[in-house]
Order: sequence, then structure tokens, then C-alpha cells
Amino acid sequence: MHEPMKSLPPTGFLRLHQIIGSRTKNPPVTGLIPIGRSTWLEGVKSGRYPQPVKGLGDRISVWRVEDILAFIEGLSATAGSSK
Repeated sequence: MHEPMKSLPPTGFLRLHQIIGSRTKNPPVTGLIPIGRSTWLEGVKSGRYPQPVKGLGDRISVWRVEDILAFIEGLSATAGSSK
């Protein structure tokens, strides 16, 4: 299992840098999904990636841990079936 996934709680919220990672954070954050910010946001807009939860603040977007884990499991299942 990927190291950051071991430390995720079963429920809760993740900020974008926790999902895709950030080299500029101190210390750097390893992402769960290795894509860039613009790719992630475009995928959210198109419906390919999970939708954020809004309403925690004017400019705050968070994603449910459950939604991200389900998305990753779906990717794993798809990758496993193509072999």
C-alpha cells in the first residue's frame, strides 16, 4: 500500500495538496494521485474526478477521504482488469 494511504483516516477531508502532493510545502507532501493541479481541476470540472465539498469557507475546497479512496480503488480495479 502507498505510504500516505496508510495514514489516512477512514473519514474526513483532504485538501488538494494532500491529494496531488506539493513540492513547495515544508516538508514536501507526497501525493496520492500523481497528476498536476490543472489536470486535477479540469478532471473535477468534467466529472472524471470526485467533486469537492464547498461551504467551509469562501475559498476552501476539500474532498471527502471516502470519495478519494473509492476513486483510487476504482483506478486499481480498472488497471487490474486490463491485464
